Amino acid sequence: MADEPDSIILTILRKIDQRTERMAEDLHDRKTRVTSVEEGLAGVNCRLDRLETRVDRIEKRLELTDVTH
Repeated sequence: MADEPDSIILTILRKIDQRTERMAEDLHDRKTRVTSVEEGLAGVNCRLDRLETRVDRIEKRLELTDVTH
């Protein structure tokens, strides 16, 4: 009888350990994906900044800029 409670507790603890391990793996995967998305957005932001600079130059050259800005 003394072995039975220990084995039930150990069984439950093993299941908790397995679930925790899966959650840690999922979290790692999600962090990797978020990092990838952040890097992609940084690249898009950089390109948008360059496009804005180019459009500003074109507007100035064509005298299309608004005096109030």
